[in-house]
Amino acid sequence: MGNEAVPECASLGELREHIGDCHRCQLAEARTQVVFGVGNPHARVMLIGEAPGKNEDLQGEPFVGAAGKLLNELLQHAGLAREEVYIANIVKCRPPGNRDPEPLEIETCAPFLRSQVRLIAPDVLVTLGNFATKFVLRTETGITRLHGTVQQAGRFTVLPMYHPAAAIYDRSKRDDLFADFARVGEFVGKR
Repeated sequence: MGNEAVPECASLGELREHIGDCHRCQLAEARTQVVFGVGNPHARVMLIGEAPGKNEDLQGEPFVGAAGKLLNELLQHAGLAREEVYIANIVKCRPPGNRDPEPLEIETCAPFLRSQVRLIAPDVLVTLGNFATKFVLRTETGITRLHGTVQQAGRFTVLPMYHPAAAIYDRSKRDDLFADFARVGEFVGKR
């Protein structure tokens, strides 16, 4: 357990192979499969969520449930197709009962996400929700204050956004999400 040094992988496929049928933390006990990430390996936009949910765990792909359907609409609004972006989560396995990932679980999985970001080298990181935003920006400031702003994390431009699931449960966040995603399109010259 804990933070493992990830070898310098030359491709996402090599990294996926390194992760394997991961049992590095307790999340492996209850999950169906590792949800590595999906999309264009040379994407200009990389979206980072928190953790797989039930549908993602079953299908092995991030954002495939109701939040995924809304995410597809948001991407379309930004002038982007799902196939153009790369989508990953901070942790690659579903926490039981969709609970928040615990610090040790995040610490265990973080090197894999860092490797994905390094290999993809996107122009823009879009953080979806509080966990992803706080993790990527290393901040305690919440998404309510940060959404819609342009941030910097090292050499990466970061656009923090509400998680699409938040707009399903709280319709008032929906307009903010669409406005924020329009900025993503503007950032990469799609709008």
